[in-house]
Amino acid sequence: MRAITVREPDCVVGGEPLAVIAGPCLVEDLHATAEMAERLAEICDDLSVPFIFKASYDKANRTSIDSDRGPGWQAGLEILGRVRETVGVPVLSDVHEPIQVPMAMQVLDVLQVPALLSRQTDLLVAAGESEKPVNVKKGQFLAPEDMEHVIEKVKSTGNHDVMLTERGSSFGYHNLVVDMRGLQIMRSLGAPVVFDATHSVQLPGGAGGASGGQREFAPLLARAAVAAGIDAVFMEVHPDPESASCDGPNMIPLAQVRELLQNLLAIRRAAH
Repeated sequence: MRAITVREPDCVVGGEPLAVIAGPCLVEDLHATAEMAERLAEICDDLSVPFIFKASYDKANRTSIDSDRGPGWQAGLEILGRVRETVGVPVLSDVHEPIQVPMAMQVLDVLQVPALLSRQTDLLVAAGESEKPVNVKKGQFLAPEDMEHVIEKVKSTGNHDVMLTERGSSFGYHNLVVDMRGLQIMRSLGAPVVFDATHSVQLPGGAGGASGGQREFAPLLARAAVAAGIDAVFMEVHPDPESASCDGPNMIPLAQVRELLQNLLAIRRAAH
């Protein structure tokens, strides 16, 4: 399996340490976003784990037309760029259209393709042409082995730095289910595998005009995924999830992150 260097010398996904991708659902104002990045970076530095800060500048697939989508791709990238510079952490965010890639690649260390766009050939190729690592979230409608074709679309550009993220599969109404077998199936494709612990407990559209969630199960699924041998854990985090404008019901409170990561690292050591 190919290890992906996100930033020299010590931010590697697919290496020995379990990597962490974490941050709020949406880019907020500069102060709040930078403060969150600083606090998460401090935790990960204390635990000696590679850290990538995640925040979306535009949530283009919100349930309702009235839902908060964030500051937009231009303003959001400006904030992420300043966080990257001032806090000194690598950053990841979603790209939704090929036209966004040229500007995004100037700021982001990892370009992420959202699950609902994971089959969009033009977007995957544009992301690959950035020559930056590309994290593709497995579509809720795809089998794990189908991601082989997704990988090949990115690799067709000569960019082999692809990682795959599991975020649950659609099953019934307003629900997602994670098949832990899929983690090993995708890892056998040669790409580092990330487990999205918080979107996997989302209840899409389950709150009427918004998505619900069951954050109480996120640590349980994260522990199981680490035991199954993933390379990185992805989690959305907020100081006060109940007040968050996006994905509050499935986000992990910031105050719980350190203990959760300590537990995951203990499982990682035992499993290896």
